[in-house]
Amino acid sequence: MLSVAEALERILAHVEPLPAETVPLAEAHARVLAEDIAAKLTQPPFPSSAMDGYAVRRQDVANPPARLKLAGTSAAGHPYRGRLAPGEAVRIFTGGAIPEGADCVVIQENVTASDGYAEIREVGSEDFVRPRGFDFSEGDILLRAGRRLTARDLLLAAQMNYPALPVRRRPSVAVLASGDELVPPGGTLEDGQIISSIPAGLCAMLANAGAQPLPLGIARDTLESLSDRIGAASEADLLVTIGGASVGDHDLVREALETAGYKIAFHKIAMRPGKPLMSGARGQKRIIGLPGNPVSAMVCSIIFLMPLISALLGETPPPTEERLLPLAAPLPANGPRQHYMRAKRVLRGNQPAVEALPSQDSSLTATLAEADCLIIRPPHAPGLMEGDIVSILPLGL
Repeated sequence: MLSVAEALERILAHVEPLPAETVPLAEAHARVLAEDIAAKLTQPPFPSSAMDGYAVRRQDVANPPARLKLAGTSAAGHPYRGRLAPGEAVRIFTGGAIPEGADCVVIQENVTASDGYAEIREVGSEDFVRPRGFDFSEGDILLRAGRRLTARDLLLAAQMNYPALPVRRRPSVAVLASGDELVPPGGTLEDGQIISSIPAGLCAMLANAGAQPLPLGIARDTLESLSDRIGAASEADLLVTIGGASVGDHDLVREALETAGYKIAFHKIAMRPGKPLMSGARGQKRIIGLPGNPVSAMVCSIIFLMPLISALLGETPPPTEERLLPLAAPLPANGPRQHYMRAKRVLRGNQPAVEALPSQDSSLTATLAEADCLIIRPPHAPGLMEGDIVSILPLGL
């Protein structure tokens, strides 16, 4: 069986980002930028005041008190058009353009204005002038390709004078569950049947990652049904199947995929939960076959499917930050497969720690909902005591 690292490497091999499309700023939130973006203008485009006060020449107020003639007003969007002469001051408001000839703003608390004159009582060392280009200059590259755009980024892009941005097209991901035992949520269960729960969680995870999930429903355990649903995914960038990839008499997904022209690269990995993971491709179209156990499917999606979505989006991976915490309780030795244990972060003596949840069975969805992280146990890891350090993977599902 492949290791987790080897499986991930094969899944991501030769993945090319999807083409770019231009979308309005209002639709660009959480999209992945496809090109570097340079400012189209200088910000601010003129020297402006950082405070309400009076624009003056510093040499005129070098020895306060000073009495200056009020020549006019400068407010945001309404600049003073003349040049400030010696002995003059201009009433100015925050964001207003600094008049030509002025080099300082005296805050209004230090000025008394009456009868067309400004009495400057005190002048501090600060100029309260925001110079032209104080924020950025035209041509500065401020947003890089591969960045997932936040609200702060969109504010910056608007300030850079972009009404729209080039972003990667969202990957379309067909999601196909299979199994005669499955019934959609809300359905009535007959003997031997269970609710098909994985697509609901998986589609939410895909949408949150920036993909477009395309639920294909449930295929029955026949080659005809599977082939029909696989054909319905022909326009998707990625097909994700759920269940039916093991070696039982009713596990027909691999055969149906190979009949449809997919080449299967592997179908078992040394991982717990999630051993029966399948991966393959047909040309540029990828297939990920998830296990049918709910927890196995979700954990495999975190470890393998989410990085694949990021690669299709051309997303720059964040810097690797190993998250380490001490154990709140002992753990037994691990077996031959890398184990992702559902766990919760807790406080022990006001210090953060992590505690594995009591049951790690791969069918327990309530335990997955309770967990807020996974403890990563390498193959053949020895038993650990309370206080020993472990690596964790936070769950943001």
